[in-house]
Amino acid sequence: MKIAILKEQAAGERRVAGTPETVKKFIALGASVAVEAGAGATASIADDAYAAAGASVGDRAATLAGADILLGVQGPDPASLGGAAAGAWIVAGLNPFGERARVDAYAAGGYEALAMEFMPRITRAQSMDILSSQSNLSGYKAVLDAAAEYDRAFPMMMTAAGTVSAAKCFVMGVGVAGLQAIATARRLGAQVSATDVRAATKEQIESLGAKAIFVEKVAGIEGEGTGGYATEMSDEYKAAQAELVSSHIAKQDIVITTALIPGRPAPRLISDAQIASMKPGSVIVDLAVEQGGNVEGAVAGEVVVRHGVKIVGHRNVPSRLAADTSALFSRNLYNFLSAFWDKEKNAPVLDEEIGSAIRLTQGGKVVNERLLAS
Repeated sequence: MKIAILKEQAAGERRVAGTPETVKKFIALGASVAVEAGAGATASIADDAYAAAGASVGDRAATLAGADILLGVQGPDPASLGGAAAGAWIVAGLNPFGERARVDAYAAGGYEALAMEFMPRITRAQSMDILSSQSNLSGYKAVLDAAAEYDRAFPMMMTAAGTVSAAKCFVMGVGVAGLQAIATARRLGAQVSATDVRAATKEQIESLGAKAIFVEKVAGIEGEGTGGYATEMSDEYKAAQAELVSSHIAKQDIVITTALIPGRPAPRLISDAQIASMKPGSVIVDLAVEQGGNVEGAVAGEVVVRHGVKIVGHRNVPSRLAADTSALFSRNLYNFLSAFWDKEKNAPVLDEEIGSAIRLTQGGKVVNERLLAS
């Protein structure tokens, strides 16, 4: 069983899908590991560290030659995978809805593509969940990005020259990223409030010491879908939410939006009129900007100014903390493969529950129900 760790080819991607730590663990399972030269350079991992862990380090052709499992952060270009074993697994974040043509090419090439972001949100799969591990650090980084753009301090400071007021930070969307954003903004001394469409998050918000901002007395607003993800809300709820947010957002210095719905464009949370109501010098960080954005006027890859308010739209926020996010992502992949490792076959054998959820292609065809239904 040969496992290949590939160098990422996507523009701006600094993460890597394997670390010396996980290389050692895969070798201990009985696999051999090949790493493409330079794969870890942007995540502060030298080729020598992989070699010391027991991996062979070489060019892409040597890394792919006969490989049974190909590990990536983002889905590799199907045309770049020549030399891999017939039916090789591609294990990565594959963006199945956004990169459907690439998925079709994996099927045509005979690869078995496994989309890690389709991992079901069940207890035994928590340690395999790339969305949670990467979103956690994205929420942290969003607050730091906001602090970098905000030309005032976050905490209240009492000085001989007078008092500096604490920044008011509002987090919209309280999933993994939102909860970490709340915690980080609180650590920096901000006054934090938060909202979400899922009523169950109110207790989580308050447990972190933040104020929960929720629409009350609107029937049928529970927005939790399968697996704990948010769902699309009713028009009645959207109107009530917009009214509540409009009055609250005008008083905020920092707003961080994190709302995503799998397989759908990001929901619009903040309008141009709401931006105009904020004080000049305020900052909005849109973590959903690559899926269409929660904020009207946000631009992927740019920091733009509208009505005196900075709107931060960095691409690929997890990649901005590449060393830590790579370590977590790599452990997610190891936890996944090792959980299904069959010692007799010296290979992973997936079960129905997780295998069917994440398998996109098999036997030359697209087989995933979520993709076929879209």
